[in-house]
Amino acid sequence: MNSESRVSLRWPVLVVAAVVLLAVGAGAAYVGMRSRVPDRPSSNEQATMPGTRMPTAGPTTEQRASGPRALEPLPDVVVTLSQEAVERAGITATAILAGTTSGGVRAPGVVEANAYKQVVVTPVISGRITRVVADLGQRVRQGQMLAQIFSPELADAQTRYISARAELEAHEQELIRTEKLVAIGAASRQELERIHAGHTARRADLESAASRLQLLGLSADAIEALGPGKNQGATTSVPAPIDGVVTERLANVGLNVDQATKLFTVVDLSSVWVVANLYEKDFAHVRVGSPATVTTNAYPDLVLQGRVSYIDPQVSPETRTAKVRIEVPNARNELRLGMYAEALVGDGGGASTPMIPRGAVQNVGDRTVVYLVNPKEPGTFVEREVRLGAATGDRVSVLAGVQAGDVVVGEASFSVRAERERLGLRAVPTSTQGATASTSATGPRVTQDVDITLTSAPAQPKVGNNTFEATVKGADGKPITDAEVTAMFYMAAVPAMKMPEMKNTVTLKHEKEGRYAGTGQVMMAGKWDVTVTVKRAGKEIGSRKFPIAAQ
Repeated sequence: MNSESRVSLRWPVLVVAAVVLLAVGAGAAYVGMRSRVPDRPSSNEQATMPGTRMPTAGPTTEQRASGPRALEPLPDVVVTLSQEAVERAGITATAILAGTTSGGVRAPGVVEANAYKQVVVTPVISGRITRVVADLGQRVRQGQMLAQIFSPELADAQTRYISARAELEAHEQELIRTEKLVAIGAASRQELERIHAGHTARRADLESAASRLQLLGLSADAIEALGPGKNQGATTSVPAPIDGVVTERLANVGLNVDQATKLFTVVDLSSVWVVANLYEKDFAHVRVGSPATVTTNAYPDLVLQGRVSYIDPQVSPETRTAKVRIEVPNARNELRLGMYAEALVGDGGGASTPMIPRGAVQNVGDRTVVYLVNPKEPGTFVEREVRLGAATGDRVSVLAGVQAGDVVVGEASFSVRAERERLGLRAVPTSTQGATASTSATGPRVTQDVDITLTSAPAQPKVGNNTFEATVKGADGKPITDAEVTAMFYMAAVPAMKMPEMKNTVTLKHEKEGRYAGTGQVMMAGKWDVTVTVKRAGKEIGSRKFPIAAQ
């Protein structure tokens, strides 16, 4: 073979080799790119891959389900108190009984007078009171005399009536004589017509004087008895306008009065109004005409039936409630004005469920708990989270956490809660929603440089205004007199009991020797957390939380 033939044989081989090398290089590059970009997983795989951060706007369903609310209730916590502490706090135990919950809407209310049967008594004449017969709280009948008034105005009106009556009688005699003279031609008919006109005017004057006396309170018989030479009095009586009870008396002997002076208030208590507070979430369940059942703490066995007659179109911005008026009979006058009552609006009926006293329930952050009693170990209590249902009277149903037959702390359960918080057995749980309110009201006790104590007058606060006094001392035990002290009252919302969150802040002013006092309003009975905060020059130097029970 010569050299030319050898060269011609190499070219095909080289071409094939180049093509193979290019193919191998392209495949290697493709494989390398695939190794740097992994396959996109499915949505389920994406959520479960460990270490993967997803750019979501909020927690996923799985993340939300992992929160404390979606899992089992909080574990039980054992709180131990000495026997002396139990006795001092007045802790009592009560067994959980099965009861029936009501299917209607419960609303607290107050007994008020029926405004359509309430009359303010004022005199119809000016003068001076000479006698008062009716007393406060006395039952009176319509027309019964309540007081007597001496009135110069009445004496003058009687004199005018007597004078008008005498003039009319004299003119009647003149008319009779004139008619006789006209009959025999001794007087003209023109003279007779003039006397007739004068007689009509005299009669009108007499009727005007009689009407004036009637307006001043004289009866028709008393007016008829007036005449020349007869005794006429300047005293009139103030009668009761309706049957009822005197609920207000402002009349006293010697008081000068006129037609605008309020003397008495008389109320017919045969029927009264129960004005209840209805929360916004219950508006859809109550209508005018809805049946209602009213009960009171004063008469537990007394059950009154009524109907909703009015729903206030305005909502209170403070309590977020509307007034609902229920008219109920009060034949035996057992309901007194101002009494607290509870109204069940709507149809009753419900299922059997464990029932516990309201006083046994404590709010810990956004949870509700009770304290179980261990009969075998006196002074040992178990804090357990419960889920509440509807309230019936002074008891509330429990949907989960305890069962009928268990024994729980009834009264003074807040003392057990306070001991648990003092020992720090569990941090107060809070949820993402409402974290600001929960943290401010139930945060841990802070005592940087001060010692704070809190007292109240009365010792157990009542609904309404109470006096609170905080004593503030420094770490050296000396009173702090230049601080800014506030007390914040907080009660967490309990949706199951239809109670909204309540909060109220009071400024306590320095009086002397580190004692700061002020008047605070407790909006309703129950357990409150009071956080006393001490600031100096705008900077907080200490705070402390106190549990109180208002009645």
